[in-house]
Amino acid sequence: MDVYETEEQQVEAIKSWWKENGKAVVLGAVIGLGGLYGWRFYQGEIQSGKEQASDAYTQAITALESGNDSAIADVKAFIAGHEESQYSVLAALQLAKAQVQNNELDAATEQLNWAITNTSDEAILPLAQTRLARIYAEQQKFDQATAELDKVTAESWKAKVEELRGDILLQQGDSAAAREAYVQAQQLGTSPVVQMKLDDLAQ
Repeated sequence: MDVYETEEQQVEAIKSWWKENGKAVVLGAVIGLGGLYGWRFYQGEIQSGKEQASDAYTQAITALESGNDSAIADVKAFIAGHEESQYSVLAALQLAKAQVQNNELDAATEQLNWAITNTSDEAILPLAQTRLARIYAEQQKFDQATAELDKVTAESWKAKVEELRGDILLQQGDSAAAREAYVQAQQLGTSPVVQMKLDDLAQ
C-alpha cells in the first residue's frame, strides 16, 4: 500500500518537508559551492605562489652563475624569503657550490647543513650529505666527514658513499682501508673511476 493515497497528499507532504528543511538544503548548497570555489581559489593561489618562487629562483641562480657582485646576497635573500619552499633548499645547494669555488668552506658548510635540516627529499638529502662530507674532508675534519657519510641511507647512493669513504681514508694515509672501501664500492656498482683508484693502489 502506498504511503500517500492521493497526489494532493504527496504535494502537501513535499510542501511540509520543504518548509521544515528547505532553508537547511539551500544553506548546505551555498556552503558546499562556496567551499568548492574557495578550494579552487586556494589551489590557484598555491600554484601561483609556486610559479613565482620558481621564477625568483631562476633569476637568483642565473645571477649567481654570472658572477654578479650582489648575487650571493640575492640568493641568501631568496632563501630567507622562501624557507617553506624546496626551491630554497636548491638555492642553498647552489650557493654552497659557489662558496666552495670561492674557498669559503665554512659558509658552504652552513648552507649545506641548512639544506639538510630543511629537506626530506630523498633525491636532495644524500646529495647535500655527501657534499658536506667532502668539505669536512677538505678541512681535515675526518671524523665529521665519516659521520656525515654514515647518515646516507639511500641504496642508490651506497656505491658513491663507499667511494668517497675510500677517498677520505686515502687522504688520511690508510691505503689498506681505502682499498677495502673501493672494493665495496665496486661491488655495489661497477665504476671505471673506482677501478682506476684500485689500480693506482695496486701499483
